[in-house]
Amino acid sequence: MLDRALTLDELLCFSLYSANHAMGRLYRPLLARFDLTYPQYLVLVALWQRDGRKVSALGAELQLESNTLTPLLKRMEAAGLIRRARNPEDERSVIVTLTDKGRGLEGEAAEISNCILAAADADIAELAELRDRLHRLTARLREAG
Repeated sequence: MLDRALTLDELLCFSLYSANHAMGRLYRPLLARFDLTYPQYLVLVALWQRDGRKVSALGAELQLESNTLTPLLKRMEAAGLIRRARNPEDERSVIVTLTDKGRGLEGEAAEISNCILAAADADIAELAELRDRLHRLTARLREAG
């Protein structure tokens, strides 16, 4: 146990907060070329991985509440990136699918990951290890909370 309060620079939460902000600043101009916000980009990545998802499944995977996700999806639909339709098997749920425009961004957006790798100045294995450690930390924190 600690016998004193930690300084700002010693706080893990502040390091994660700072890294998140730095990552956001890095992504902003890269995504602006595609007229996307970071949450919209995450929706596209999830759909490129597996198209035709229920809104509830997208929200769970992206850790977004429906009051945040629904307006986001409406803007993406208005931009012609996705289509939302009632699930024919269950009218209570909505299925989100990519449009041709949304699917077409996948190839163009591949450059974004290369820009992030270059900015991080680390090899892929090092970043993958960091990502995996953060996943494990996130899981433990969720269990504790």
